[in-house]
Amino acid sequence: MSDRIIDGVSLQILNIIRQNAKLPNAEIARQIGMAPSAVLERVRKLEEQGIIQGYIAQINPRALNLALLAFVSVSTSDRTSKMTTAKQISKIPGVLEVHHIAGEDSYLVKVRTADTESLGRMLREDFGAIKSISATRTTVVLETILETSALPTHNVEREKNG
Repeated sequence: MSDRIIDGVSLQILNIIRQNAKLPNAEIARQIGMAPSAVLERVRKLEEQGIIQGYIAQINPRALNLALLAFVSVSTSDRTSKMTTAKQISKIPGVLEVHHIAGEDSYLVKVRTADTESLGRMLREDFGAIKSISATRTTVVLETILETSALPTHNVEREKNG
């Protein structure tokens, strides 16, 4: 991963790709006034530097029968820095994110399941099978107003323009 400052042209390319990763290089080049080969080279460098980490398709969770979204706060008896509990949690089907957090709990876990019955089964059978988990608290999402994995780039623009 690069700690390098991203220049304005690369930032423009990132903003365009963030909105539509399937956009051809020729169209990106047209939008920012560069040659397609120069855009291709910039994108390759951004990938090599680890700035662009991959491309994903956003799939409607309902199409996969995963309509229920919940967040599980996990308390553990783990006192080691190996994060073995986190590794075990991350292997559970339906777990989307595992975050090591500060505060009373050890981890915040984002999960998707079909319904409350399958969520209960996941908590009992999968989370319950992990010996180091001492407690969980679950928050079921009623409605999602905003959900994105796109990182905001306005902070970078603001810092560059000082």
